[in-house]
Amino acid sequence: MWVLVLFDLPTETKTERRAASRFRKTLLDDGFAMFQFSIYLRFCASRENADVHIKRTKNQLPKKGKVCIMQITDKQFGMIELFHGQKETAPEKPSQQLELF
Repeated sequence: MWVLVLFDLPTETKTERRAASRFRKTLLDDGFAMFQFSIYLRFCASRENADVHIKRTKNQLPKKGKVCIMQITDKQFGMIELFHGQKETAPEKPSQQLELF
């Protein structure tokens, strides 16, 4: 299971920039990786694990802006076609995640 967080946050004022940076930092601290600007993703071993990280993300939502949280299966993620310019590139391998129970 993959969790994707897509967002469009305002950055016109110093307060808004600080809130956007804080939100990105909380995603990184929770094990998300930047896929593209304003798109972060995280591999989760199960739906229950995904629900934990989704709940954490919802608890850190900034007051302004748009945030979308999406879940896709590993098979769906594997069917992504990535291009840099017109050249197709292979998707990155997920980072090794250690989970403690």
